[in-house]
Formats: sequence, structure tokens, C-alpha cells
Amino acid sequence: MTPHDIFNEMMAKDQFSQWLGIELISVGPGTCTLQMTVRHEMLNGFGIAHGGISFSLADSAFAFACNSHGRHAVSIHCTIEHVAAVKLGDVLLAEATEERLGNSVSNYAIKVVKPDGEPVAFFRGVAYRKKMEWGKTGVAEQK
Repeated sequence: MTPHDIFNEMMAKDQFSQWLGIELISVGPGTCTLQMTVRHEMLNGFGIAHGGISFSLADSAFAFACNSHGRHAVSIHCTIEHVAAVKLGDVLLAEATEERLGNSVSNYAIKVVKPDGEPVAFFRGVAYRKKMEWGKTGVAEQK
């Protein structure tokens, strides 16, 4: 399966990414760029986007990037550093880049930015790569 095929299969069952309103910009081996627009229901008590919104966008880009090589992969560690406030109507881009592809563990850096390139958050993720392959077993059952 191609990275785009894997994205489509994953996204079809990913209700949360659908709720976020994520749009695919690009996907390839070890990479993924997503876009979304901040909606009213995503704001916190300060009237800015809840930190979980940029985390979730980055986490989705991470998931699609680390699965793009054709094996099922799940996160085992994630961190985020928020560096700018996000407001209602802001468009966010999450750009996932693979830093190391291992047989069982891989590392990714995800940058969340506004369209003008202003950084919003820096996310780091570590993925565990299962032996299951996309296109042979479908989406893995969570245990």
C-alpha cells in the first residue's frame, strides 16, 4: 500500500481526526503534513485554543507519518512545547518529519505552524513499529 492508501484507511476510522477537521496536504514515506482551522468549540477559558488542539493535530500527523512505511505503528512517547497562542479562525499546519526509522522504534519531529511559518508548537514522538502490515490485516484491534 502507498502512504496515501494507508492515510485513507486510517482516516476513514479516525473519528477524532475527522472531528478536528483535518485536511491532508501531503503524505509520503516518513512524512505527513496536515492542516486544520481552529473552531469555537476548541477554545479554552482564556479564549485561545486549548493546548490539546495543537497536540492532537501534531499527534495525528505523527500517526500518519509513522504508519506510512506500511507497518502498523503506535505512539509510545510524545512531548510538546507550545510557543505561541492560537486563536479562533487560525489555520494550523502540522509538518511531521522522520528523524530515525528503526526496526521496532522510530523517532519523529512535528512542527505546528501558521501558514506564514510562525511556529506554534514543537512536538516530538516515539513510535513502536508492530510486525502487522497495512493492506494485509487492516486496522489493528487495541488491546
